[in-house]
Amino acid sequence: MHRAVHSLARLTALAGGLVLIALIVLTSLSIVGRAINKFLHNDFFSQSFTGPAQWLLDLGVGEINGSYEVLEAGVAFAIFSFLPLCQFYGAHATVDVFTSMLSRGVNRWIAAFWEVVLAATIILVIWRLYEGMLRYLGNGETTLFLQFPVWWAYAASFAAGVVACIVAVYCAVVRIVEALGNRNILPSENGEH
Repeated sequence: MHRAVHSLARLTALAGGLVLIALIVLTSLSIVGRAINKFLHNDFFSQSFTGPAQWLLDLGVGEINGSYEVLEAGVAFAIFSFLPLCQFYGAHATVDVFTSMLSRGVNRWIAAFWEVVLAATIILVIWRLYEGMLRYLGNGETTLFLQFPVWWAYAASFAAGVVACIVAVYCAVVRIVEALGNRNILPSENGEH
């Protein structure tokens, strides 16, 4: 079970990473296209190189329409995609000013408590994401430029969020087992395993 949950978290993070790479390429091309378009509209090109400048403009050199819509949907998916791996490794931000002075056993129980709270929070967020997806599915709303259904972005984030829920519940149970048995099963933010 441990290996399956870890593999699921890693695969989801890899999918999120691939989406981020695609978003970086898309955004870069859009920025470069916008800069070239602006450059081709300056007085020098519009007067001296009217033909070639107009030819490039006619090809559609410029900002990629709808890139913001794709970026918005893709970043949401990536965030939910990285959450399971972050959860598995206990890599969330922590403040341990006071707990660092406590015994390892007490810290295990504190970690188990917060893991349960975080699992409940993730489940709540994903449930609300699901409800939002159903609302957009029902009303048929589309994005402004690309006209793709808004619920598609919700569905992609929801799929990654379901994995986050599975990993969160698994980690909560394992942290409780760790606290009961006073042993390490999951990796933690301080490198213990």
